[in-house]
Amino acid sequence: MFLTGQFISVKGLEMRALVLEQGQVQIWEDCPAPQPEKHEVLVKVLKAGVCETDLQLARGYMNFSGILGHEFVGVAESGRYAGQRVVADINCCAAEPCQACPQNRHHCARRSVLGIFNHHGAFAEFVAVPEDNLTPVPDCVSDDQAVFVEPLAAAFEILEQVAIKPEHRVAVVGDGRLGYLIAQVCHMKCPEVTVIGKHSEKLQRFTQHQIKTQLLQDFSGQLEFDVTIDCTGSVGGLELSLRITRPRGRVVLKTTVASRYEIDLSPIVINELQVIGSRCGPMPRALAALADSRIEVESLITARVPLEQAGQAIQLASQPGHSKVLIEIA
Repeated sequence: MFLTGQFISVKGLEMRALVLEQGQVQIWEDCPAPQPEKHEVLVKVLKAGVCETDLQLARGYMNFSGILGHEFVGVAESGRYAGQRVVADINCCAAEPCQACPQNRHHCARRSVLGIFNHHGAFAEFVAVPEDNLTPVPDCVSDDQAVFVEPLAAAFEILEQVAIKPEHRVAVVGDGRLGYLIAQVCHMKCPEVTVIGKHSEKLQRFTQHQIKTQLLQDFSGQLEFDVTIDCTGSVGGLELSLRITRPRGRVVLKTTVASRYEIDLSPIVINELQVIGSRCGPMPRALAALADSRIEVESLITARVPLEQAGQAIQLASQPGHSKVLIEIA
């Protein structure tokens, strides 16, 4: 495994990559290509998407240094999927699995995480990924759609953790990229899904799916939801989520931020709330939902940037007027 901040050359092969180093994001035209280990496959990246986690990493989250990017579609250069388009689970287990791996490989004690922790990511021409992490992409799923498989899988993880029932009232706090995916996934299980957000123009996209919306500034904040999901990408989202969840309800926390929380936790005790951390999810389930056209993703794309201008992609993705910014690589 080639670790964060450590670049290893393969027979002099160099590539272009977007590198975060010492708090600065810049394009390297001559970045050494990754050297796959025996259990890994080299993947030629076609497209990658910028997500909120990438923005938080650039602000100091996880103290990451290296190549950013973990939402991508590419072509496997070798292995059982050689020549096929693939997407990848971002949690990379070591060649020798730990005790947690048989139950949940996402929590391997020896794991690295693509573009986030101890593993270079996919904002580059090539990325090295454990072969077991790869899932082939069916022909009916476009490259644009495939870029969304990883975040969509994270949305489906909520259904793995919480038994959402048709009679439940569900709140999705946050009207951004992940909120759009989560709201659609939850709406597959129950009709009473309400998205609470700050931006009226973003909330409009939910209406095509008959999903209710509520501007935060007009929201009363009463206790009324059985399940509340925080995907705001800000420290304020958890406080609001705790406040609007009914006694003995569940709060699912999807937000990761570089900032520290300063929050009153007493509502958790007073209202006997369950707070559930939620991270990565089932890639095959997400791919199947895209293949069956049960989830719409392409309307989220607001910009496309070539790899040599990928620094601009980070800037665009942080602006209020943009949702998903794609980096075109191949």
